[in-house]
Amino acid sequence: MQLADISKSIPTEPGIYFFKDGAQKILYIGKAKNLRNRVRSYFNKSNKDAKSSVMLSKARAIDFLIVSNEVEAIITEANMIKEYKPKYNICLKDDKTFPYIAVTDEEYPRVEIVRKKNLSKDGNIYFGPYSDVGYLRQVIKALHRIFPIKTCKTIKSKKETCFCGFCIYKRPITRKYYQNIIELVIGLLKGKRKVIEQQIKNLMKEASDNFNFEQAAIHRDQLSAITFFSKRQKKIEHDFKSYDIVHAESKNKKGLGMVIRVRNGLLVGKESFEFKATEQKTDFKEILRSFLIQYYDKTLDIPKEVVVNADLKEKGSIKGLLSIKSGSKVSITFPRIGNKRKMLDLCIKNCMMALKDMILKKSNRKDYLPKTLEELKKVLLMKSVPLRIEAFDNSNLAGNSPVSAMVCFINGKAVKKEYRKFNIKTVSGIDDFKSMEEVVYRCYSRRLREKKELPDLIVIDGGKGQLSSAKRSLDKLGLSKIAIVGLAKRLEEVFVPESSDPQNISKTSSSLYLLRKIRDEVHRYAITFHKQKRAESAFDSNLKRIRGLGEKRFQALFNEYKNIKTISSKTAEEILGRTSIPIRVCEEIVRTLKGD
Repeated sequence: MQLADISKSIPTEPGIYFFKDGAQKILYIGKAKNLRNRVRSYFNKSNKDAKSSVMLSKARAIDFLIVSNEVEAIITEANMIKEYKPKYNICLKDDKTFPYIAVTDEEYPRVEIVRKKNLSKDGNIYFGPYSDVGYLRQVIKALHRIFPIKTCKTIKSKKETCFCGFCIYKRPITRKYYQNIIELVIGLLKGKRKVIEQQIKNLMKEASDNFNFEQAAIHRDQLSAITFFSKRQKKIEHDFKSYDIVHAESKNKKGLGMVIRVRNGLLVGKESFEFKATEQKTDFKEILRSFLIQYYDKTLDIPKEVVVNADLKEKGSIKGLLSIKSGSKVSITFPRIGNKRKMLDLCIKNCMMALKDMILKKSNRKDYLPKTLEELKKVLLMKSVPLRIEAFDNSNLAGNSPVSAMVCFINGKAVKKEYRKFNIKTVSGIDDFKSMEEVVYRCYSRRLREKKELPDLIVIDGGKGQLSSAKRSLDKLGLSKIAIVGLAKRLEEVFVPESSDPQNISKTSSSLYLLRKIRDEVHRYAITFHKQKRAESAFDSNLKRIRGLGEKRFQALFNEYKNIKTISSKTAEEILGRTSIPIRVCEEIVRTLKGD
């Protein structure tokens, strides 16, 4: 049966429709108020664009999902696009986490930068997402300069302290006073500068009238810091309105969405987000609609007005979605004249320039990396370009908790799913050479057994000694043809097995820069693993001091929960239920791991 004939039997209710290829892979996901009419429109010859024509030529099946209303259809569509990433849909880049400012839901809330892929209503208050992380750090630093904000996770006793503003404040901060501080922080992040300034001026006058000049001076310094903080917030509106200006552009399979945030008349942020566009030209309204839905799916900071450069057909259902999420009525406007039109034109201009700049940088990077790898091949006298490079480093402290790590770069980019960690098993004490020999042998003997891909080049973090040890393992495994180099930290010298002298590579060479980048990454990864293992060893030692936790119970605990991190996430009751260790001992385990 032809797809056009199948479309006639689809129901007329609201829902989601899917076009699939012969392997049942989803090519495109769409939503409709009337499923039958929307799907049948694809087979109307006068209504086909380039993207639809190509997609239909590959489609072999149509599927659908009925929902209760159009708003639910939009939510479901956004979630399914995020999950399946169909080739012919506009998709926000979902391989990265976005930075937010979080005000935590605690007795004494913390204000910190967090990274999340998806937000959930967990009690915290979130501002963002942001794309300019440098600016975000400046905001957090400014807030900590203005207010005594807590950064530590527990309330410290008089005998212990950290160096956050809360802990080193001259006098104890009551819960009520701290709550007032947090309200001022939230107000400042929402752009309510004038209101906050007036509140602090009132507090300063009150302190001065009560001859509390020390407190009045603190409020004076807060006002100065707020003035400095607000220099980045340009005055846009005189009527203190809050709205977002949203625009999206695409070209050459690349897309960029831009959001300018105006809060209480102040421009508080300009963020840009990359998305995957289709090969074929897509209608601008479809691009804008997709970006709107996916962007607001990632934020809880929704103003009462969203300004766009089109009169969207599905404006009503998108407004309904945003209104439900924000808890108040949201409007979507398309201004033709006035200040908002000027701001919209500015957003469009910035978006187009940012997209051109992004495309240029990506094309330059694509040209640059092959040249760098070609140069690396030349300076190391290799027979082929090293597309897959793996690097090793050891880490220990006075011979304790010795570990090793391996990182992998493909086409000059880190591939973190290929990273590996190793506990040193056969070496006792401090012996960097033997440790390197063990780890390289274990890594590639397993790779040979499992018939997995081998690297074109191996980089060892170290000099001739570590390099010779690694080469010995490769020779034992019959892998002497794999190129291997050592990169010594002190003078950034590159060694090869055949020579006792370092290679003559220019210090400004892009190939040396790439080797250093890979070496620094494996060094970071090894140290992080070592610190984690040392922390677990310290916790092991503390756990063994708990009265009632003997060897058998200790073993039972780790048979059930494989590591300290898993145990520390459990309650005493959960540990009791899975291990039958007495509740008193379980409570002591939880207290020990939480540092109480």
